[in-house]
Amino acid sequence: MDKCMRGCCRFVDFANSEDQIFIKSLYTVLVVVYESFSLILLLQTMKDFLQSKPGIRWQYFYSVLIVITVSLLCYGLSPYLGYRVIALILLLAVSIIAISFEIFPVLLAAALSAFIWDFFFIPPHFTIHVASTEDAILLIMYFIIAMVNAVLTYRIRKVEKLARLRQERAKAVKLYNTLLNSLSHELKTPIATIIGATDNLQENNQNLTEHNKQQLLAEIAKASVRLNQQVENLLNMSRIESGFLQPKMNWCDISEIIYAVVRRVEEDGALQQIKIDVPQQLPLFKLDKGMFEQVLFNLLSNAVRHTPADASIRLGASFDQYLLVTVEDTGKGLPEEEIPFVFDKFYRLKNTTVSGTGLGLSIVKGFTEAMGGSVQVQNKTGGGAIFTIKLPAEISSIKKISG
Repeated sequence: MDKCMRGCCRFVDFANSEDQIFIKSLYTVLVVVYESFSLILLLQTMKDFLQSKPGIRWQYFYSVLIVITVSLLCYGLSPYLGYRVIALILLLAVSIIAISFEIFPVLLAAALSAFIWDFFFIPPHFTIHVASTEDAILLIMYFIIAMVNAVLTYRIRKVEKLARLRQERAKAVKLYNTLLNSLSHELKTPIATIIGATDNLQENNQNLTEHNKQQLLAEIAKASVRLNQQVENLLNMSRIESGFLQPKMNWCDISEIIYAVVRRVEEDGALQQIKIDVPQQLPLFKLDKGMFEQVLFNLLSNAVRHTPADASIRLGASFDQYLLVTVEDTGKGLPEEEIPFVFDKFYRLKNTTVSGTGLGLSIVKGFTEAMGGSVQVQNKTGGGAIFTIKLPAEISSIKKISG
């Protein structure tokens, strides 16, 4: 009986020893795989770091800094937190990094967090050796989860980026088609006027009276001005879109610019009464004269197109800490739901019969912001709309010489 019991005990010890050998062998294999993969990842990361742009290199620095900062905080709280909870915190840090950075900085953060968790938090501390098999498996699982989490988060972000690019491309195509449709009308009309008047002058020159000739020449001049305005709008929008729009700031007489713009709008055929409300003693302002003049012209032209011929338009200017310029019309006003979009490129009111490319107000916004200002629009209580330009004003102490 005793011999039988001793035999059973030896069998159990043998079985246990075989299990321990298997677990230790599995642990050794996993550690070798972990260290080999970490070495390959480190070499690939170094290669990518050397070949990457300066902006990507900063991502390596920030990813390492974030992991080290979170690890130091966890180390200070380690008496109150278990090392398994710290693993979850480090995984969260890796996920946050994956939201913003490229793939290799994220993978570096994942590998570094696994090493820090092993070296500083898994007992025994300050060594890469792991005492228990359970902790060894946890370490390998942490490493795998951190890597998979980093890759999946990066891929999700990449898919979202591609979706946004597709939406932006579709929007750009829609805007392009809108532009072509608008230009086909806005450019075709003055060109047809010029061609028709020119043909009439050439073919019927002998039969036309001097008055008729002057009328045809006036039509050609008016159509040419309209055509030039559309070309100027396209050029101005290309300047805004390029991102290299630099205002040339010079001392300007605001009153002089306002009166010049009003004359220009009236010469273009405005029938409305344009009232000018400008204080006589406005100082000189440091502005980009060309931009400011174009902003006023586009606002006035927009008011003229949307205001009845027998109505009035008011153009005012005032100065406190900022230069404020207002353009008020007495038209129907703007639909409240469309006000947030009136400064968008190529945007036109849905139920309007007024022609246009939808570039004028977007140029107003682009030029105003380029000069450091802002533009707002709101409906008036009695009808019509009021556009307000607010510009930071550097004024001159030199008094203007009145003519």
